[in-house]
Formats: sequence, C-alpha cells, structure tokens
Amino acid sequence: AMDGAPLPTSPTGLSAYVAVSQLLGLTLLATTGAWLGRYRGGVAWHSPLQFNAHPLCMVLGMVFLQGDALLVYRVFRHEAKRSTKALHALLHGLALVIALVGIIAVFESHRTKGIPDMYSLHSWCGMATFVLYLLQVRGGKLPAPPGGKGLCSACDTPVSPQWFLGCGFFLFPGAASSLRGWYKPQHIFFGIALFILSITSCLLGITEMLLFKISDSYSHFVPEGILANTLGVLLVAFGLVVGYVLTREEWKRPPLAEELALSMDFKTLTEGESPGGGS
Repeated sequence: AMDGAPLPTSPTGLSAYVAVSQLLGLTLLATTGAWLGRYRGGVAWHSPLQFNAHPLCMVLGMVFLQGDALLVYRVFRHEAKRSTKALHALLHGLALVIALVGIIAVFESHRTKGIPDMYSLHSWCGMATFVLYLLQVRGGKLPAPPGGKGLCSACDTPVSPQWFLGCGFFLFPGAASSLRGWYKPQHIFFGIALFILSITSCLLGITEMLLFKISDSYSHFVPEGILANTLGVLLVAFGLVVGYVLTREEWKRPPLAEELALSMDFKTLTEGESPGGGS
C-alpha cells in the first residue's frame, strides 16, 4: 500500500495448493515430452513426426495454460485488477493459439498419411471443446440481465464469441455493471467446464494413441504404456488441484477498496446519479 502498510497475506493453504498445481503442471509437460521423445521419435513439423506436435500443444495450451489462466485471480489477489484481467486474457489467448497449432498439426499429418479425420470419440470431444473455447453457441435472443425487461437486445446473435465477450466485459470497466454481473457466472461456469472437457479429451487421446501404437503389448505393462498412463494420472491430478483452488470460497480474490469505489461510481452513473451520491 502507498502508506507503507504491508499487503494482506494469502489465505492459509492457498500458496501450497498453487505451488502443487504448478509442480504437477510442469511434471505433466515433462512427461509428455519424455513420452514423445523417447517412444514416438520426437516432434518435427515437416516430417512423419508432425502428428506428435498435436498432443504436446494440446497439453501445453488447453490444459496447462488454460489452468493457469483460471488461477490468475487466486494468485494475484492484491494487484490492480485491470492488470490481472489482462494476464488472464493473455494466457487464454496463448492457449488458444497453441491449441490451434496442435489442431493444424493433426489435420496436416492425417492428410499426408491418408488417414480419415473426425471419426473417433476423441476427435469429436476435442473439436467440440476447442470450438466452445472460442465460441459460446446461443440460439436467438437471451433473457435480459437482472434488472432488464424482456429480451437482451445485445444478445440476439445466434453465435456469440465467449472469449471476446469475456474480454470486452471484464477488461473494460465501462461495460454496464448489470451486464457484467449477469455474464460473470456464465463466464466462470464455461471456464471450468471447458477445462474439464479439455482434460477429458486429452485422456481419450492418450488412450486412442496407445491403442493405435502399442495395442499388441499395452496389456503387458510395457514402459511406454506405463509412462502414458502416468501422464493421464498427472492430468487428472492437475485438474483436481486447480478445481479445488477455484471452488474454495474463502480463496476468491477480495475486491480492493478502489475497485469497490469504481463499482459504486459506475452504479450511480447507470442509475442517473452523479458519483459520490450527488443528484
């Protein structure tokens, strides 16, 4: 604080759980690299190894970076909220770009090898997760936010970009307070749901890859199968720890004094009053 008072400390246990999540995240990235490097020949773009970029990118982008993006508001509890929002959006953006590279890799690899696309449960779940990560599909008009009447005239597009809506509502404080309050629970729900779907898709992909590559020996507890199974367990563990941190009510980011003042100013402005309580 500017008056020299120390900043409040993090709640008991939060730092430990965040540290465990990062340890698990880095370990699952290292395990992915070890699996692909030791047993699958490594990663290269213009070669038969192009496919291997797919699992690496999806684990890095759709699991590790997405999980860290969700944790931003728990970790940076006392920093300026606009900066925290920017980091949250940046991590989601990086996850999106890296995941797109992974999707391009698998489609190009399939085309080169003459393998059909989009026939497996993994591909269906994975593509649905990626599309939903970018878009929140909506049909017709939505009910108005609390305090409004009828239908929401701002929500009459059949496809509404969830990621861009999130950036628009929360990066810019000028967005109507009622709209931000209405959208926030949906943004949080879809964030956690897509994180769960991402991990589920990765687990399906690991199983599918093992059945394709080592189906004859998988049941004999071969080292590659054990390593890949370990990767799956790490993915689940990372998801559980991140989910636990996100659902602990007392670990939510408390509003700072200036944020409360700003919120009240926007509230009075939208109600036709002047900031500070004047008429």
